[in-house]
Amino acid sequence: MGVDREEALVPEIPEEAERVLAQIEGEKRRYRRNLIISFGVLISMMAAGLVILRLDFSFMIKWLPFILTGIGYTFLVSFLAITLACVLAVIGALGRLSANPVLNSIATSYVSLIRGTPLLVQVYMWYLALPQIGRALEDLGIEGIQAFLTLPAIPAGILALGVCYGAYMTETVRAGIQSIKLGQTEAAKALGMTKMQTMKRVIFPQALRVIIPPVSNEFIAMIKDSSLVSLMGVWELSYRAVKIGRRHFQSLEMLIMVACIYWVLCVILQFVQERIEKHMARGDRRV
Repeated sequence: MGVDREEALVPEIPEEAERVLAQIEGEKRRYRRNLIISFGVLISMMAAGLVILRLDFSFMIKWLPFILTGIGYTFLVSFLAITLACVLAVIGALGRLSANPVLNSIATSYVSLIRGTPLLVQVYMWYLALPQIGRALEDLGIEGIQAFLTLPAIPAGILALGVCYGAYMTETVRAGIQSIKLGQTEAAKALGMTKMQTMKRVIFPQALRVIIPPVSNEFIAMIKDSSLVSLMGVWELSYRAVKIGRRHFQSLEMLIMVACIYWVLCVILQFVQERIEKHMARGDRRV
């Protein structure tokens, strides 16, 4: 009787595997189909723009190299800002999880204040309001503080983006750390590890698998939000496009072109993100 039951279960394993493989192949086909459709829509929009909007593509091609040189500033601001945001997110998450009421209140206040105010206001605060704070401090007798707090446009933009995104990513890191089961901490404690060693060697490496995908999404969003530094005169993609569009009264061509550039950058970063996720999740996923 036991043998018959085992034999009856054997054919179910290949059928389940085939079903899963078929599902995976179906997802891949849908992804490729959606990608082709996206490119088809873009080409159709460009054709419609040529016919209906009468876009001057020769003008766009002429200024394309000049606009593309702004990618360097865009990536410089974004990479440095996301690095700062990651550091602040880890510190903020540890503060939010801390039993110390002072550290917990500081981290909670930071997250609440930054997430509760617009990013544009924060950009202006770093660039325009900080020198006024320095002048007020100099009136109180602190010499040289105004010059120190008067930041150039690029550092001000990096700080604004980094501090803002750090607040949002704090909750992501906190959720990733809390997703690790309590048994991991108890096992590390049984091995004689300190809290710092447990966090560094056990908890955080496992939490990275949960943290990496949303952090990658935040970086892609930051690439687009980096256009806000154009308001401070940084010669990145958006600033160059607006400058040329206004000078030659062809803003539509320049804005469409810079929008396509941002879109292509995001597609490339999404591809990189998928590769990173697969690498981080190897052994946990079927593909």
